[in-house]
Order: sequence, then C-alpha cells, then structure tokens
Amino acid sequence: MQVEEARRLLVEGLGAGPEPPSPESARQVTAQLAHPGRLGPLVRRLSAGDLELAECVRLSYRHVLGFDKLLLLAGAPRFMLRIHFWHGAAGAVSEDIHNHRCAIASAVVRGRVRMECYEPAADGVPAVAYRETIDGPGGAWRLRRVGDARLRLLHTEQYGAGRSYGLAARTLHRVVSEEPTVTLFLETAPQRSVTDVYVRSRSRVRDHGSDRDDRGSGSDSGGDPDRGDRTGRSDGTDRPGEARTCGEAGPAGEAGPAREVRSPGEVSPGGAERADPPPKTPLPPAVYLAELDALAASLGY
Repeated sequence: MQVEEARRLLVEGLGAGPEPPSPESARQVTAQLAHPGRLGPLVRRLSAGDLELAECVRLSYRHVLGFDKLLLLAGAPRFMLRIHFWHGAAGAVSEDIHNHRCAIASAVVRGRVRMECYEPAADGVPAVAYRETIDGPGGAWRLRRVGDARLRLLHTEQYGAGRSYGLAARTLHRVVSEEPTVTLFLETAPQRSVTDVYVRSRSRVRDHGSDRDDRGSGSDSGGDPDRGDRTGRSDGTDRPGEARTCGEAGPAGEAGPAREVRSPGEVSPGGAERADPPPKTPLPPAVYLAELDALAASLGY
C-alpha cells in the first residue's frame, strides 16, 4: 500500500464533514489498514525513511507507560495514525482510568490487550479525579486535581490479533498489555481540549514533588478492582475483528495519554497532588526505523 492510498482510505472512512467521525467508522478504517496485506507494505515504505521522517520522529516517543508511540501518518486535525509497541509486563507501567479528547480506534496486529470499561457509580471504587491538558502537538501533559469520584467496572474484554475496537471520546477505560504487543492506533479530530484521568485510591501519588506511598493492598494490572478484572465481565462472544464499544460515561474530559501509577498506596483525602508526567522525549531516528523494519518483516514485507 502506498502512503497516499492509506490517506485516501482514512479521509473517506472518517468523512470530511463538520461532524466528528463515529467510533465505528474509526474502527472500520483502522481494521482495514491493520490487515497485514495493507499494513506490511505501508510500514515497509515508511521504514525506508524517505517520507516525512523528521516530522514522524518528532512526534514519536516512549510513552510514560512504557510503550513506544510511532507516528505513521499525520493528518491533523482530522487524524493521526500511529503504531503502539507494547514491550510486555517487564517494561509496562499500569494505566489509569481515562477518556480521550476524540473518538479513537485500535486494532491488534500482534499479541493481545485487555480492555476495561468504567462508569461513575455511587457504589464504585474510590478514585481521585484529575483534568488533563496538553501543550499542543508533541507538548507536555498537565494534570489538575478536580475532586474525588467513584467508578464501577462495566466489563472486561480481551482483544487478540485481528480484532479491533472503537471508543467514543468520553468513554472511561483502561488498557492492559502483559505481553509484547503491536497495535495500530487512530486518533480522530479533537472534540474537546481536556481529558479526565482517575487515579484510584490504591496507587502511588506524588505530593508536591516527593513520592509518597501510603500503605494499601491490591495488585497492579491484574487483580486490584481498580486496575484488574476480578469484578469484570468478559463474554468473549464478539467475532474476530468485530468492535465492542463501551458506553459513554463520566464527566466531560479528554484523552489522557500520560499515566504514572507505580505501585500500591493510598491517596489521603483532600491533600495529595499528582505531579505532571515527565516531558516527552522523541525516539531516536534509528530506533524509529528499526522498529518499523522489524514490524514490516514480521508481516512478511
């Protein structure tokens, strides 16, 4: 697949009208592009390094959660198409519950992820709510505490290679990857300028610049009811490639890319402020090209 053909599919699939694209339309075009026969040639073409390399590298970086975000196609403000390289449990940091500024879609190319969807509920797990902003494309994330909240896990779903999902901008969710995984990730046109981030009470926070780890129990990505799926429902009935879109939930907010949870701890009422995530550091061009080259080879190109 040529780059311009991929751009055409994105423009046609997402539409050019004033209304934001639906999560399902985003999922469908992402699933098409993630097919090995399309993604392999596209990645191989980009890995040659002669197409928008400087811009792609500038907006590609190691995420604070431990995975690499590689920009493939920039089409702001309508879309940004990325590859996410998850390196497995050894390099991962648990993700907070959050939503997005825009409708998003993801297709699993290799490995698997677990999706957990949440909603506010009076009988839910206690959490501290933050509002997250970003200082423009490639800019730093900023977190502002807005109060206490309670969230309930709606369901848990496993996504393996060949499956995809789309999420509305305000859908509260958390993604867990415990093995090496590659996903094709699509950001669509922004619908707002902020996202909501919920730090559950058993998580490390930083109080005015110093780590504070109050005593608490619970596991990280696998068992804590705020972080895992012990109370979740996973019926596994969706067919390969079929989307399962979580329902709209939560107060207005946007997609928060930066998460910083480290280990169990307790947020004390009324006080702790979480530090802003560390600055983004662009990947070296050699790393960007090597990861694309490895992906293209794994897809047979």
